[in-house]
Amino acid sequence: MKITGIEDLHCDAGWRNFSFLKIMTDEGVVGYSEYNEGYGSKGLTGVIRPLAESLIGTDPRAVGRISASLYGQTRQAPGGLISQAIAAIENALVDIKAKALGIPVYEMLGGAVRDEIELYWSHCGTYRLHHHEILGVKQLNSLEGCREMGREVADAGFRALKTNMFLFEEEGPQRVRGPEVYMPGFSAGGPSDTLRHTGLWDLALNPDDRVKKAVRNQILALQEGAGPGVKVHLDINFNFKTEGYLGMVHELDDLGLQWFEIDTYNPTALRDIRRSCKTPIASCESLYGRRQYRPFFEQHSVDVAIIDVPWNGILESVKIAAMAEPYEINVAPHNFYGHLSTLMSAHFCAVLPHLRIMEIDPDDVPWKDDLVTVPPVIENGVLKLPTGPGWGADPDEDAIRAHPPKGGWRG
Repeated sequence: MKITGIEDLHCDAGWRNFSFLKIMTDEGVVGYSEYNEGYGSKGLTGVIRPLAESLIGTDPRAVGRISASLYGQTRQAPGGLISQAIAAIENALVDIKAKALGIPVYEMLGGAVRDEIELYWSHCGTYRLHHHEILGVKQLNSLEGCREMGREVADAGFRALKTNMFLFEEEGPQRVRGPEVYMPGFSAGGPSDTLRHTGLWDLALNPDDRVKKAVRNQILALQEGAGPGVKVHLDINFNFKTEGYLGMVHELDDLGLQWFEIDTYNPTALRDIRRSCKTPIASCESLYGRRQYRPFFEQHSVDVAIIDVPWNGILESVKIAAMAEPYEINVAPHNFYGHLSTLMSAHFCAVLPHLRIMEIDPDDVPWKDDLVTVPPVIENGVLKLPTGPGWGADPDEDAIRAHPPKGGWRG
């Protein structure tokens, strides 16, 4: 079997695009992977193309050798777009090999230890602040809306949700004419004029007491609506420095959250934050490879290590997870992309005894199910493990072409 060609496919996904890599062979076996150019990865397609095209004429089933060779060729520029490009290629090759063998990917990785995967409803309410019209739902713009959102999650059978930090309308001379998602760490298009003049948006990443109060009220409203059977995670992202993270976790540490999700590249600082609070800490979703994860494990900086399968490749992701286990650290996938990514992450989750929980975005564009040949089966907040060869589904290329991309991530 030889690789005969590669193709990248892209489609509109509302406020961002979904992207797929297709690798073709002379025996008619086609492998796919999903990747993403929106999460700080503009230009990734241009990095993937020359690396993938260099493989034409080689046997795609030699996945380990190919990944090692690509890593060696790019050794002087590790991480970032290079790692994501190698991962996209690796994931498509793994799909080819599993299809050629007639088995699901997880069988290549030692076999599944579970056939059902517990999910948490991610970005709970986030997309409803500004993309409600695309979703076909009413806008989330109040604490009462958060209560309703919590009830919806519970009614759908989920036992956990994750939310970002929201600011709703306030009274007074420096009022927030919300709703706003509070993400100064990402400079998310810059703040609205209202936030710019309130002093709440600070590129130096120093939180205002009003932000702490607003987030506390948001969490309490979600908990009230969802009830005690639904655990809440808070994603604080890269939005503060150590001082700000400490202030936020101390403000919320009494609320019984399932975890604080904190992004930082300083494992020692994160260790100190973890030691200062009783709520578990999850992190590491923006890291690449075992070398970057290692100091976070050695410092015991996290309770849950988050691993991005589209960024690291499923083979490296399993190796990272295996390295976490002797440190008694649980793992969870970073998965806020399309359905193919969900299936890729499901195969990763299937083989890990120390899986904590899996992320998924139920709020999405109405045509999301059309974009794959077999959508993931989700019942009562649980994903049923796919049983078909490869990932268990392929992108539907006709559906993808029916929704041409519209200018990338739009915030």
